[in-house]
Amino acid sequence: MDFTPQLRIPATYMRGGTSKGVFFRLDDLPEAARVPGPARDALLMRVIGSPDPYAKHTDGMGGATSSTSKCVIISKSSKPDHDVDYLYGQVAIGEPFVDWSGNCGNLSTAVGPFAIANGFIDRARLPQHGSFAVRIWQANIGKTIVCHVPIANGEVQETGDFELDGVTFPAAEIVLEFVDPADDAEGDGGAMFPTGNLVDDLEVPGIGTIKATMINAGIPTVFVNAKDIGYSGSELQEAINADVQALAMFESLRAHGAVRMGLIATLGDAQKRQHTPKIAFVAPAADYVASSGKKIAAGEIDLQVRALSMGKLHHAMMGTAAVAIGTAAAIPGTLVNAAAGGGERQAVRFGHPSGTLRVGAEAVKVDDQWTVKKAIMSRSARVLMEGHVRVPAEHGAVG
Repeated sequence: MDFTPQLRIPATYMRGGTSKGVFFRLDDLPEAARVPGPARDALLMRVIGSPDPYAKHTDGMGGATSSTSKCVIISKSSKPDHDVDYLYGQVAIGEPFVDWSGNCGNLSTAVGPFAIANGFIDRARLPQHGSFAVRIWQANIGKTIVCHVPIANGEVQETGDFELDGVTFPAAEIVLEFVDPADDAEGDGGAMFPTGNLVDDLEVPGIGTIKATMINAGIPTVFVNAKDIGYSGSELQEAINADVQALAMFESLRAHGAVRMGLIATLGDAQKRQHTPKIAFVAPAADYVASSGKKIAAGEIDLQVRALSMGKLHHAMMGTAAVAIGTAAAIPGTLVNAAAGGGERQAVRFGHPSGTLRVGAEAVKVDDQWTVKKAIMSRSARVLMEGHVRVPAEHGAVG
Protein backbone atom coordinates (compact mmCIF):
# COMPACT_ATOMS: atom_id res chain seq x y z
CA MET A 1 0.00 0.00 0.00
CA ASP A 2 1.37 3.41 -0.97
CA PHE A 3 1.29 6.24 1.53
CA THR A 4 1.47 9.82 0.32
CA PRO A 5 3.61 12.34 2.19
CA GLN A 6 1.96 14.99 4.31
CA LEU A 7 1.22 18.38 2.86
CA ARG A 8 3.03 21.43 4.26
CA ILE A 9 0.72 24.45 4.46
CA PRO A 10 1.95 27.87 5.64
CA ALA A 11 0.12 28.85 8.82
CA THR A 12 0.34 30.96 11.96
CA TYR A 13 -0.88 29.88 15.38
CA MET A 14 -2.19 32.93 17.23
CA ARG A 15 -3.88 33.93 20.44
CA GLY A 16 -6.55 36.56 20.12
CA GLY A 17 -8.27 37.66 23.32
CA THR A 18 -9.07 34.50 25.28
CA SER A 19 -9.08 32.24 22.20
CA LYS A 20 -6.46 30.54 20.04
CA GLY A 21 -6.65 29.56 16.38
CA VAL A 22 -4.77 28.53 13.26
CA PHE A 23 -4.55 31.40 10.73
CA PHE A 24 -4.15 30.86 6.99
CA ARG A 25 -3.75 33.12 3.99
CA LEU A 26 -6.37 32.03 1.46
CA ASP A 27 -3.81 31.73 -1.34
CA ASP A 28 -1.68 29.36 0.75
CA LEU A 29 -4.43 26.75 1.01
CA PRO A 30 -4.57 23.77 -1.37
CA GLU A 31 -6.55 24.78 -4.44
CA ALA A 32 -9.62 22.70 -3.57
CA ALA A 33 -9.80 24.35 -0.14
CA ARG A 34 -9.73 27.91 -1.47
CA VAL A 35 -13.48 27.81 -1.98
CA PRO A 36 -16.23 26.87 0.50
CA GLY A 37 -17.18 23.21 0.52
CA PRO A 38 -16.30 19.71 1.74
CA ALA A 39 -12.59 19.94 0.83
CA ARG A 40 -12.11 23.08 2.93
CA ASP A 41 -14.05 21.65 5.86
CA ALA A 42 -12.10 18.37 5.71
CA LEU A 43 -8.81 20.23 5.70
CA LEU A 44 -9.64 22.40 8.70
CA MET A 45 -11.00 19.46 10.67
CA ARG A 46 -7.77 17.53 10.04
CA VAL A 47 -5.66 20.54 11.03
CA ILE A 48 -7.51 20.84 14.34
CA GLY A 49 -7.72 17.07 14.91
CA SER A 50 -11.49 16.61 14.65
CA PRO A 51 -13.68 14.70 14.97
CA ASP A 52 -12.05 13.26 18.07
CA PRO A 53 -14.07 10.75 20.12
CA TYR A 54 -11.50 11.13 22.88
CA ALA A 55 -12.13 14.91 22.99
CA LYS A 56 -8.40 15.65 23.36
CA HIS A 57 -7.24 16.80 19.89
CA THR A 58 -4.00 14.88 20.46
CA ASP A 59 -3.47 14.49 16.69
CA GLY A 60 -4.11 18.11 15.74
CA MET A 61 -3.62 21.76 16.58
CA GLY A 62 -6.86 22.12 18.52
CA GLY A 63 -7.14 22.34 22.28
CA ALA A 64 -10.40 20.37 22.64
CA THR A 65 -12.37 23.40 23.83
CA SER A 66 -14.57 25.82 21.95
CA SER A 67 -11.95 28.55 22.58
CA THR A 68 -9.13 26.58 20.97
CA SER A 69 -10.80 24.69 18.08
CA LYS A 70 -10.79 27.54 15.59
CA CYS A 71 -9.46 28.33 12.13
CA VAL A 72 -9.22 31.67 10.32
CA ILE A 73 -8.78 32.38 6.60
CA ILE A 74 -7.55 35.84 5.57
CA SER A 75 -7.55 37.30 2.06
CA LYS A 76 -7.23 40.68 0.38
CA SER A 77 -10.54 42.41 0.87
CA SER A 78 -13.28 42.16 -1.72
CA LYS A 79 -14.94 45.27 -0.27
CA PRO A 80 -14.10 48.94 -0.88
CA ASP A 81 -12.41 50.77 2.00
CA HIS A 82 -11.45 47.50 3.72
CA ASP A 83 -8.01 45.93 4.05
CA VAL A 84 -8.79 42.23 4.46
CA ASP A 85 -11.62 39.72 4.38
CA TYR A 86 -11.77 37.56 7.52
CA LEU A 87 -13.52 34.19 7.45
CA TYR A 88 -13.89 32.21 10.66
CA GLY A 89 -14.55 28.49 11.10
CA GLN A 90 -15.56 26.97 14.45
CA VAL A 91 -14.48 23.33 14.28
CA ALA A 92 -16.64 20.91 16.23
CA ILE A 93 -14.72 18.62 18.58
CA GLY A 94 -16.61 15.33 18.48
CA GLU A 95 -18.65 15.78 15.33
CA PRO A 96 -17.46 16.03 11.71
CA PHE A 97 -18.43 19.57 10.81
CA VAL A 98 -17.26 23.17 10.73
CA ASP A 99 -19.73 25.87 11.76
CA TRP A 100 -19.48 29.00 9.60
CA SER A 101 -22.57 30.72 11.02
CA GLY A 102 -20.91 33.42 13.13
CA ASN A 103 -17.82 35.37 14.08
CA CYS A 104 -15.22 34.96 16.84
CA GLY A 105 -14.82 38.31 18.53
CA ASN A 106 -11.70 37.26 20.39
CA LEU A 107 -9.84 36.10 17.28
CA SER A 108 -10.94 39.30 15.53
CA THR A 109 -8.24 40.91 17.69
CA ALA A 110 -5.54 38.85 15.96
CA VAL A 111 -6.73 39.58 12.43
CA GLY A 112 -5.26 43.09 12.40
CA PRO A 113 -1.77 42.04 13.52
CA PHE A 114 -1.84 39.06 11.12
CA ALA A 115 -2.83 41.31 8.21
CA ILE A 116 0.06 43.69 8.90
CA ALA A 117 2.66 40.96 9.46
CA ASN A 118 1.61 39.03 6.36
CA GLY A 119 1.81 41.83 3.81
CA PHE A 120 -1.84 42.73 3.39
CA ILE A 121 -1.07 46.33 4.40
CA ASP A 122 1.26 48.52 2.33
CA ARG A 123 4.24 49.21 4.59
CA ALA A 124 4.23 52.84 3.47
CA ARG A 125 0.89 53.29 5.26
CA LEU A 126 2.22 52.21 8.65
CA PRO A 127 3.46 54.78 11.17
CA GLN A 128 6.85 54.29 12.75
CA HIS A 129 5.19 54.52 16.16
CA GLY A 130 1.59 54.80 17.22
CA SER A 131 -1.47 52.88 16.09
CA PHE A 132 -2.79 51.65 12.77
CA ALA A 133 -6.48 50.98 12.09
CA VAL A 134 -6.95 47.79 10.06
CA ARG A 135 -10.39 47.74 8.46
CA ILE A 136 -11.68 44.18 8.41
CA TRP A 137 -14.63 42.76 6.50
CA GLN A 138 -16.05 39.95 8.63
CA ALA A 139 -17.24 37.66 5.85
CA ASN A 140 -19.29 35.25 7.99
CA ILE A 141 -21.77 37.92 9.05
CA GLY A 142 -21.07 40.75 6.60
CA LYS A 143 -19.90 43.35 9.13
CA THR A 144 -17.02 45.79 9.52
CA ILE A 145 -14.52 45.53 12.37
CA VAL A 146 -11.84 48.14 12.94
CA CYS A 147 -8.78 46.74 14.71
CA HIS A 148 -6.50 49.41 16.19
CA VAL A 149 -3.08 47.74 16.24
CA PRO A 150 -0.20 49.30 18.22
CA ILE A 151 2.93 49.89 16.13
CA ALA A 152 6.51 50.22 17.41
CA ASN A 153 9.48 50.75 15.08
CA GLY A 154 7.23 50.17 12.10
CA GLU A 155 6.22 46.67 13.28
CA VAL A 156 3.30 45.20 15.21
CA GLN A 157 3.83 45.69 18.93
CA GLU A 158 2.88 42.50 20.76
CA THR A 159 4.37 42.92 24.21
CA GLY A 160 2.97 45.37 26.72
CA ASP A 161 1.41 45.78 30.15
CA PHE A 162 -2.27 45.40 29.25
CA GLU A 163 -3.85 42.70 31.41
CA LEU A 164 -6.88 40.74 30.22
CA ASP A 165 -8.74 38.47 32.62
CA GLY A 166 -8.63 34.94 31.24
CA VAL A 167 -5.12 35.44 29.78
CA THR A 168 -2.15 34.63 32.00
CA PHE A 169 0.41 37.14 30.74
CA PRO A 170 0.15 40.84 29.83
CA ALA A 171 0.51 42.05 26.24
CA ALA A 172 -0.08 45.14 24.11
CA GLU A 173 -3.60 46.57 24.16
CA ILE A 174 -5.62 46.34 20.94
CA VAL A 175 -8.87 48.28 20.68
CA LEU A 176 -11.65 46.69 18.63
CA GLU A 177 -14.56 48.58 17.11
CA PHE A 178 -17.51 46.48 15.97
CA VAL A 179 -19.30 48.77 13.50
CA ASP A 180 -23.08 48.45 13.27
CA PRO A 181 -22.92 45.10 15.10
CA ALA A 182 -26.65 44.33 15.05
CA ASP A 183 -26.95 41.31 12.76
CA ASP A 184 -29.82 42.50 10.58
CA ALA A 185 -29.62 39.51 8.25
CA GLU A 186 -30.38 37.05 11.02
CA GLY A 187 -33.79 36.06 12.28
CA ASP A 188 -37.24 36.41 10.80
CA GLY A 189 -37.73 39.91 12.19
CA GLY A 190 -34.85 41.47 10.31
CA ALA A 191 -33.93 43.57 13.34
CA MET A 192 -31.79 43.57 16.46
CA PHE A 193 -34.68 41.93 18.33
CA PRO A 194 -36.06 39.39 15.84
CA THR A 195 -39.21 38.66 17.84
CA GLY A 196 -39.97 42.36 18.15
CA ASN A 197 -39.78 42.15 21.96
CA LEU A 198 -37.15 43.09 24.51
CA VAL A 199 -38.29 40.17 26.67
CA ASP A 200 -40.16 37.06 25.55
CA ASP A 201 -41.79 34.14 27.30
CA LEU A 202 -39.83 31.16 25.98
CA GLU A 203 -41.72 27.90 26.42
CA VAL A 204 -39.41 24.92 26.73
CA PRO A 205 -40.88 21.45 27.36
CA GLY A 206 -39.49 19.89 30.53
CA ILE A 207 -38.25 23.25 31.79
CA GLY A 208 -41.26 25.55 31.68
CA THR A 209 -41.80 29.11 30.52
CA ILE A 210 -38.66 31.18 30.90
CA LYS A 211 -38.21 34.93 30.45
CA ALA A 212 -35.66 35.55 27.69
CA THR A 213 -34.05 38.45 25.85
CA MET A 214 -33.11 37.35 22.33
CA ILE A 215 -30.81 39.74 20.50
CA ASN A 216 -28.80 39.88 17.27
CA ALA A 217 -25.78 42.05 18.09
CA GLY A 218 -22.23 40.80 17.78
CA ILE A 219 -23.61 37.29 17.69
CA PRO A 220 -27.18 36.01 18.11
CA THR A 221 -27.63 35.41 21.84
CA VAL A 222 -30.38 34.15 24.12
CA PHE A 223 -30.20 35.67 27.62
CA VAL A 224 -32.10 34.25 30.60
CA ASN A 225 -32.06 35.08 34.32
CA ALA A 226 -29.79 32.84 36.38
CA LYS A 227 -32.35 32.53 39.16
CA ASP A 228 -35.01 31.27 36.74
CA ILE A 229 -32.92 28.19 35.93
CA GLY A 230 -31.60 27.52 39.42
CA TYR A 231 -28.24 29.30 39.34
CA SER A 232 -26.68 32.23 41.20
CA GLY A 233 -24.73 33.64 38.27
CA SER A 234 -21.38 33.11 40.05
CA GLU A 235 -20.79 29.62 38.64
CA LEU A 236 -17.44 28.48 37.22
CA GLN A 237 -16.91 25.83 34.55
CA GLU A 238 -16.80 22.82 36.87
CA ALA A 239 -20.26 23.61 38.25
CA ILE A 240 -21.87 23.12 34.84
CA ASN A 241 -19.62 21.30 32.39
CA ALA A 242 -19.60 18.07 34.39
CA ASP A 243 -23.37 18.13 34.79
CA VAL A 244 -24.91 16.24 31.87
CA GLN A 245 -28.46 17.25 32.81
CA ALA A 246 -27.51 20.93 33.04
CA LEU A 247 -25.83 20.88 29.64
CA ALA A 248 -28.91 19.22 28.13
CA MET A 249 -31.13 21.90 29.69
CA PHE A 250 -28.99 24.70 28.25
CA GLU A 251 -28.98 23.10 24.83
CA SER A 252 -32.77 22.79 24.93
CA LEU A 253 -33.07 26.48 25.88
CA ARG A 254 -30.67 27.41 23.09
CA ALA A 255 -32.47 25.34 20.47
CA HIS A 256 -35.91 26.71 21.33
CA GLY A 257 -34.48 30.21 21.33
CA ALA A 258 -32.92 29.62 17.92
CA VAL A 259 -36.31 28.63 16.51
CA ARG A 260 -37.98 31.70 18.02
CA MET A 261 -35.26 33.92 16.55
CA GLY A 262 -35.77 32.42 13.11
CA LEU A 263 -32.22 31.08 12.94
CA ILE A 264 -33.35 27.50 12.37
CA ALA A 265 -36.58 25.96 11.14
CA THR A 266 -36.77 22.98 13.50
CA LEU A 267 -35.23 21.96 16.81
CA GLY A 268 -33.27 19.22 15.06
CA ASP A 269 -31.40 21.83 13.03
CA ALA A 270 -29.68 23.11 16.19
CA GLN A 271 -27.22 20.21 16.16
CA LYS A 272 -25.67 21.49 12.94
CA ARG A 273 -25.66 25.09 14.14
CA GLN A 274 -23.80 24.85 17.43
CA HIS A 275 -21.87 28.12 17.17
CA THR A 276 -24.98 30.30 17.06
CA PRO A 277 -27.00 31.38 18.88
CA LYS A 278 -25.19 31.56 22.20
CA ILE A 279 -27.05 30.88 25.44
CA ALA A 280 -26.16 33.04 28.46
CA PHE A 281 -27.51 33.69 31.94
CA VAL A 282 -27.33 36.93 33.90
CA ALA A 283 -27.52 37.95 37.55
CA PRO A 284 -27.03 41.13 39.59
CA ALA A 285 -23.52 41.99 40.77
CA ALA A 286 -22.23 39.91 43.69
CA ASP A 287 -18.93 38.97 45.27
CA TYR A 288 -17.36 35.82 43.80
CA VAL A 289 -14.00 34.14 43.26
CA ALA A 290 -12.81 33.78 39.66
CA SER A 291 -11.25 30.61 38.29
CA SER A 292 -7.74 31.99 38.92
CA GLY A 293 -8.55 32.52 42.60
CA LYS A 294 -8.89 36.27 42.08
CA LYS A 295 -11.57 37.83 44.29
CA ILE A 296 -14.12 39.91 42.40
CA ALA A 297 -16.08 42.38 44.53
CA ALA A 298 -19.67 43.29 43.69
CA GLY A 299 -18.64 46.94 43.56
CA GLU A 300 -16.23 46.24 40.68
CA ILE A 301 -18.94 45.09 38.27
CA ASP A 302 -22.41 46.02 37.09
CA LEU A 303 -23.69 42.46 36.68
CA GLN A 304 -22.60 38.87 36.27
CA VAL A 305 -22.85 36.93 32.99
CA ARG A 306 -22.06 33.33 32.17
CA ALA A 307 -22.25 32.03 28.60
CA LEU A 308 -22.01 28.66 26.89
CA SER A 309 -20.14 28.06 23.66
CA MET A 310 -20.34 24.84 21.62
CA GLY A 311 -22.25 23.16 24.44
CA LYS A 312 -19.96 24.04 27.35
CA LEU A 313 -19.66 26.93 29.79
CA HIS A 314 -17.00 29.30 28.45
CA HIS A 315 -13.93 29.85 30.61
CA ALA A 316 -14.21 33.63 30.17
CA MET A 317 -16.43 35.41 27.63
CA MET A 318 -16.67 35.26 23.86
CA GLY A 319 -15.89 38.64 22.31
CA THR A 320 -18.99 38.61 20.16
CA ALA A 321 -21.13 37.72 23.16
CA ALA A 322 -19.55 40.66 24.99
CA VAL A 323 -20.87 42.88 22.19
CA ALA A 324 -24.33 41.38 22.73
CA ILE A 325 -24.01 41.98 26.48
CA GLY A 326 -22.93 45.59 26.05
CA THR A 327 -25.69 46.29 23.56
CA ALA A 328 -28.44 44.66 25.60
CA ALA A 329 -27.19 46.42 28.76
CA ALA A 330 -27.60 49.77 26.99
CA ILE A 331 -31.28 49.15 26.24
CA PRO A 332 -33.71 49.66 29.15
CA GLY A 333 -36.13 46.79 29.48
CA THR A 334 -33.87 43.87 28.55
CA LEU A 335 -32.95 41.21 31.10
CA VAL A 336 -29.31 42.27 30.83
CA ASN A 337 -30.14 45.91 31.53
CA ALA A 338 -32.31 44.92 34.49
CA ALA A 339 -29.56 42.74 35.98
CA ALA A 340 -27.19 45.71 35.69
CA GLY A 341 -29.62 47.86 37.71
CA GLY A 342 -31.67 49.38 34.89
CA GLY A 343 -31.45 52.85 33.40
CA GLU A 344 -29.52 54.19 30.44
CA ARG A 345 -25.82 53.45 30.04
CA GLN A 346 -23.13 53.58 27.37
CA ALA A 347 -20.76 51.05 28.94
CA VAL A 348 -20.98 48.07 31.23
CA ARG A 349 -18.46 46.03 33.22
CA PHE A 350 -19.54 42.48 33.82
CA GLY A 351 -18.14 39.57 35.76
CA HIS A 352 -17.38 36.27 33.99
CA PRO A 353 -15.70 33.05 35.18
CA SER A 354 -12.17 34.40 34.65
CA GLY A 355 -12.71 37.94 35.94
CA THR A 356 -14.20 41.11 34.48
CA LEU A 357 -14.59 42.82 31.12
CA ARG A 358 -15.73 46.29 30.10
CA VAL A 359 -17.53 46.89 26.81
CA GLY A 360 -18.99 50.12 25.49
CA ALA A 361 -22.07 50.36 23.29
CA GLU A 362 -24.38 53.25 22.51
CA ALA A 363 -27.88 52.20 21.51
CA VAL A 364 -30.50 54.55 20.05
CA LYS A 365 -34.12 54.14 19.12
CA VAL A 366 -35.02 55.22 15.59
CA ASP A 367 -38.55 54.85 14.19
CA ASP A 368 -39.43 52.61 17.13
CA GLN A 369 -36.51 50.27 16.33
CA TRP A 370 -33.41 49.90 18.48
CA THR A 371 -30.05 50.15 16.75
CA VAL A 372 -26.43 50.31 17.85
CA LYS A 373 -23.81 52.01 15.71
CA LYS A 374 -20.67 50.75 17.41
CA ALA A 375 -19.42 48.54 20.24
CA ILE A 376 -15.90 48.94 21.61
CA MET A 377 -13.67 46.77 23.78
CA SER A 378 -10.00 46.21 24.47
CA ARG A 379 -8.26 42.87 23.97
CA SER A 380 -4.76 41.67 23.09
CA ALA A 381 -3.17 39.24 20.63
CA ARG A 382 0.10 37.45 20.10
CA VAL A 383 1.77 35.13 17.59
CA LEU A 384 2.45 31.81 19.32
CA MET A 385 4.06 29.96 16.40
CA GLU A 386 4.50 30.42 12.69
CA GLY A 387 5.65 28.16 9.91
CA HIS A 388 3.74 25.23 8.41
CA VAL A 389 1.07 22.81 9.53
CA ARG A 390 1.36 19.22 8.29
CA VAL A 391 -1.76 17.50 7.02
CA PRO A 392 -2.09 13.92 5.71
CA ALA A 393 -3.32 14.07 2.11
CA GLU A 394 -5.03 10.68 1.93
CA HIS A 395 -8.78 10.05 1.71
CA GLY A 396 -9.25 13.19 -0.37
CA ALA A 397 -9.23 15.26 2.82
CA VAL A 398 -7.71 18.21 1.04
CA GLY A 399 -9.22 17.60 -2.36
